[in-house]
Amino acid sequence: MKWHELSRRVLKGEILDRAGALEVLKSSDDELLEVLNSAFNVRRQYFGRDVTLHVIRNAKSGSCSENCSFCSQSALSESDIPRYPMQSIDEFVEGAQKAHEMSARRYCIVTSGRGPSRKDIDQVGEAVRKIKKEIPIQICTSLGLLTKEQAGQLKEAGVDRYNHNLESSERFYSSFCTSHSYSDRVATARIAKTAGMELCSGGLVGMGETLEDRVDLAFALRELGADSIPVNFLNPRPGTPMEGRPRLTPGDCLRTLAMFRFVNPDREIRVAGGRESCIGHMQVLSLYAANSLFTTGYLTTPGQGYEADMLMIDQAGFKVTEYIE
Repeated sequence: MKWHELSRRVLKGEILDRAGALEVLKSSDDELLEVLNSAFNVRRQYFGRDVTLHVIRNAKSGSCSENCSFCSQSALSESDIPRYPMQSIDEFVEGAQKAHEMSARRYCIVTSGRGPSRKDIDQVGEAVRKIKKEIPIQICTSLGLLTKEQAGQLKEAGVDRYNHNLESSERFYSSFCTSHSYSDRVATARIAKTAGMELCSGGLVGMGETLEDRVDLAFALRELGADSIPVNFLNPRPGTPMEGRPRLTPGDCLRTLAMFRFVNPDREIRVAGGRESCIGHMQVLSLYAANSLFTTGYLTTPGQGYEADMLMIDQAGFKVTEYIE
């Protein structure tokens, strides 16, 4: 494929088909910079050189009932991680203030578990109302499976965006999780959109899925109308069933980000968990396809740190976009 021609076609409004998306993933290391340059042409059209920062708050950690085999918080995990109940409203607000001071556009409140209790919804809702009164920052929540009533309560409280990742393709899903289904995840994603919240939904690659599974995920997210797509790379956690799995190469990760950009050209593509461990010294190249990233770390694993992230963004000629109400 002539990669410069691909970006031209996408920018003219042509929808990349599955065969073309697969070709991106199968491109060689010799073609990698051409692929990234083509992806950057698309990224630049919609987002310029802006990078949006997100900060995660692990609001309730561990002891999850679900059996997702990649997760250090799942019922199957023996990982040595922090385990604690829902944090206080004051802790949520303090975290939002710190995120704002780091120029983060979004503050992401995440809890472990199948879905939120009534108490969880009430507490998160109260925290969000307080944050919105005091701090200029957008709020994303990730609380598991939702009912329509719960989604409406979150929207009313001021939640801007709901995260619920599809994780992988429908075909591959049951190979790593059986305590809930792929269709359960799709249903929650639709409920969040219907309630009027933006949808943040992406996935995790490197679990043993095929390249076709990655393509199916990218197109499923396009069909759902995901506003933001976090792309995570498996960093195998000790104590989980996926401990010992090989990590993806930096080239595989970068090609995957490029493919998601071509399939979802005007959507926020976020380079997410596993960025440091899988892409390593080449991670700055991820910004040529992705226009956002998590800083200061993830749920149970640290990142390279805020200072290193800011230096990386600045030295590559990109700029952090602050939240403007």
